[in-house]
Amino acid sequence: MATPPRLGHMICTLVFSFLFWQPFTAGPGCRILTHAAGGEWQLLLKNIGITAMHMQLLHNDRVVIFDRTDFGESNLSLPDGKCRNDPKDTVLSIDCTAHSVEYDVATNSIRALFVQTDVWCSSGAVMANGDLIQTGGYNDGDRVARIFKPCSSCDWEEVPLGLAARRWYATNHILPDNRQIVIGGRRQFNYEFYPKSGNAKNAYSLPFLVETNDPKIENNLYPFVYLHTDGNLFIFANNRAILFDYSNNVVVKTFPTIPDGDPRCYPSTGSAVMLPLNLQEPSIEVEVLVCGGAPTGSYTQALKRNFVRALKTCARLKITDPSPEWVMETMPLARVMGDMALLPNGEVLIINGASAGTAGWEYGRDPVLNPVLYKPDEPIGSRFEVMNPSTIPRMYHSTAILLRDGRVLVGGSNPHTYYNFTGVLYPTELRLEAFSPEYLDSGFSNLRPTIISPDSQSDIGYGQDLTVRFSVTGTLNPDMVSVTMLSPPFTTHSFAMNQRLLVLKSGNVKNVEKSSFTISVTTPDSVNLAPFGYYILFVVHQGIPSEGIWVQIQ
Repeated sequence: MATPPRLGHMICTLVFSFLFWQPFTAGPGCRILTHAAGGEWQLLLKNIGITAMHMQLLHNDRVVIFDRTDFGESNLSLPDGKCRNDPKDTVLSIDCTAHSVEYDVATNSIRALFVQTDVWCSSGAVMANGDLIQTGGYNDGDRVARIFKPCSSCDWEEVPLGLAARRWYATNHILPDNRQIVIGGRRQFNYEFYPKSGNAKNAYSLPFLVETNDPKIENNLYPFVYLHTDGNLFIFANNRAILFDYSNNVVVKTFPTIPDGDPRCYPSTGSAVMLPLNLQEPSIEVEVLVCGGAPTGSYTQALKRNFVRALKTCARLKITDPSPEWVMETMPLARVMGDMALLPNGEVLIINGASAGTAGWEYGRDPVLNPVLYKPDEPIGSRFEVMNPSTIPRMYHSTAILLRDGRVLVGGSNPHTYYNFTGVLYPTELRLEAFSPEYLDSGFSNLRPTIISPDSQSDIGYGQDLTVRFSVTGTLNPDMVSVTMLSPPFTTHSFAMNQRLLVLKSGNVKNVEKSSFTISVTTPDSVNLAPFGYYILFVVHQGIPSEGIWVQIQ
C-alpha cells in the first residue's frame, strides 16, 4: 500500500457557541493534527454538557450518551423548563439539567434527553428492532430497565423493577433468540435475561463470578463476554475465562489463566475484543484479544496514593483450538482504562486511558494520549503501530466508538465524584472528538470504495446471496476487495459490549462499467454468527474501507 502523503500543519480557529439548554451546532470542525500517517484528530464540540461515560451508536446515525444523575448539575439544561424530581437522588432531589444527550453525527449537534433514575455504571445492548435497552445503574436505578427508540423526538422510557437483581457494573450481550443476558455486577454472582419470559424471570447462579472475585477489590466487574459461534458464551473475568452454556447453566470448558496472572477487569481495567470472524474460511476460528490492565495489587496501592505502572501486555487466545493457550504480546505503551474499537478493515484501535494506577475515583495517573493500532494478521512483533496523540487526557469514564464513516468518536473522562473543572489534575471533560485512522486520509481517496447498492437501511436474510455494487476512482485490485459487517457496541468502562466484526464470504469481482464494480457476497448463515439486528456493512479495498451502509439481518 502506498504511503499516505504528509500534510502540512494547518492553523485554524474554532468558534463555539453554547446556549445553556438548547441543542447547538458547531461547524464541520477543523483538523488539529494533520500528519496523516498516524491518523488525525478533530475537535467536534467543545461542550456537550455532560461527560460521555456510556455511548451507543444507533441505526439513525445518532449516538446516545449518558453519565449519571448524581453528579450534581450538568452544563446542559433540560428543555421547556423540565426538571427531574427524585427524592431518592443522593445529590439533588430536583435537577433541571440533563444527564443524557443524543449526538447527531450528520449535523454535529446534541439534543438533551431526560433520564429519571440513576444510570451510573450501567450496561446495555441494541435489540433486533433497533431499540437500545439499557439496564441497571445505582441507587434507585439499579433494577430499572430503560428503552430508547431511535427517532428524532424520542426520549428514555423506564421500566421499574425490570430486573430480578440489582445491576451495577454488569455486562450485557445479545443472544441468538433476541433476548439479552445480563451478567454480574457488584455483589451479584449471577445472571438473568431481558426481556423476561414465563420460564426465565429469575437470576441464576454463576459460581465463576465468585471464583474470580478478589476480596475487597473485585477485579471481575464488567466481565468480557462474547457469543461463540457454537452458541455458547465466552466469559472472561479477572484473569481467566470459561465457555458457558447459559441455557443449561453449565460450564462447557475452562480456559487457562493468563500466564502473568494479573487482573484485567474492573477496577484493574484492561479491555478486550473478539477478533474479526472470517466467514471465508472453511473452519471459522474464534480469537479473543485482551490488552492492558493493572498488575496484581495496584488497586490497593492506589488507595495509598502509590500509582503502579499499568500492564504493557496483550493476551490472545484462539478459543476454537482443542487445547487453547494464551499467547502474550507486548504493546508499545502501557495502558489501563483503554478502549478497544474494531475498525472496518479488521484492525483494532487501542485508545484512551492512563499509564499508571487503576480505575476508580482519582486512582489513575499519566494519561496515554497516543492511540495504538493493532494489526491481527501481521506476525508477532510487527502488529502494533503508535498513532498521533490527542491533546485531551481521557482517563476514568472515557469512551470510544466507531462511526459509520470510519471515524472513531471519543469522549468522556471524569475521575471525580462530581463534575469538577478546576483545581484537579484531570478536570471533568465535556469535549467530544473524532479520531480519523490513516485510511481516511485524502491520499487514499482513489482507492476508497463508495457503495452504490444496496441502499442503506436494507433488509437482508441469513445465508443470502447478495450483490454489492461499488465504485473506485483509481485502479482496482480485485484480489484485495472484501466486505465486512460490524455490530455497533454499547461502550462503557473500557469494554464495548456486543462488538462484533464479520468478514463475509465474497468473490467474483466484476467491472460493470467505468469505475463501477460488483462483488458477490453471502450473508452469515446462522444467528450464532450474527444475532438479529442492525449492522454496518463496508466494502474494503486494499485496507481502505468505504463509508458503511446500515443493514438489518432478520
